[in-house]
Amino acid sequence: MTELTLVQAVNRALGDAMRTDPDVLLLGEDIGVNGGVFRATDGLLKEFGADRVIDTPLSETGIVGAAVGMALYGLKPVAEIQFLDFIYPAFDQIVSELAKMRYRSGGQFPCHVVVRTPYGGGIKGGLYHSQSTEAYFCHTAGLKVVIPSTPADAKGLLLSAIADDDPVIFLEPKRLYRSVIGEVPDGDPKVPLGKARVVREGTDLSLIAYGAMIPAATEAATALEAEGISAELLDLRTLVPLDERAVVASVEKTGRAVAVHEAARFCGFGAEVAALLAEKAFFSLKAPVVRVTGYDTPFPYALEQVYLPDAHRIQAAARATMRAG
Repeated sequence: MTELTLVQAVNRALGDAMRTDPDVLLLGEDIGVNGGVFRATDGLLKEFGADRVIDTPLSETGIVGAAVGMALYGLKPVAEIQFLDFIYPAFDQIVSELAKMRYRSGGQFPCHVVVRTPYGGGIKGGLYHSQSTEAYFCHTAGLKVVIPSTPADAKGLLLSAIADDDPVIFLEPKRLYRSVIGEVPDGDPKVPLGKARVVREGTDLSLIAYGAMIPAATEAATALEAEGISAELLDLRTLVPLDERAVVASVEKTGRAVAVHEAARFCGFGAEVAALLAEKAFFSLKAPVVRVTGYDTPFPYALEQVYLPDAHRIQAAARATMRAG
């Protein structure tokens, strides 16, 4: 075991994957000489050279388009987009080519690509560096969407994503890059995609969250325990494929659910969680599903901490759902 920050765990996973498989390579803006804007690829150019750690022009559509072409020739590119907010020039390549290639080729071309990108607020990045638009990609058949919240999961999930035959959008919560430290297994500790993690057991209600909301939800669950409310916390880890069984099982046990994400409320992933529970756990629900989310506005700069869900908002939602049933 080694204690690492989340961004160090990402770096460790990339290095381990490249040492294990010569077909794995990296491409993106400033990932070579500078080691990436958050230093997630620091040191990898020196070890693997410019043929496998490729500094690209400022062209997101070119980065993803090149990655698609590499994958069709049998390589396993990991493309970095500096911020999720900058991914939209590549949106057509992602949803029209990357997500469709395996289907349209009848499985002959799996298009083995991981697109890594930091997402979310918490670093005073303003509206162009703080968005959480994971739902766009969850809505696109053919893509897997993964969001770690701990260093161990960052390494294990990224190794699984690189090994997966399907294209994966790997979203990294940048506010957690250096604010969380945890033990990470050495070697090849893959964490399976599509399997949620029970962060803490509870009996009164289920907090369902992912990514940067896990620390806030953990804080809320601890505070609720002092009030006599036993909150179970479920970290989804993979949005697509979603671990529906774990979500339903948790709510069948507790009877109440609070879905938490920092993305905007309307059509956010919490709506999918609520729909799932209405369809598959309706008779277990003692109260309506509650969502704690960002707001349906552009991400603010000065009011960032007002926009982002925190432990106080999660606690208030939990108390409300306890009163409702």
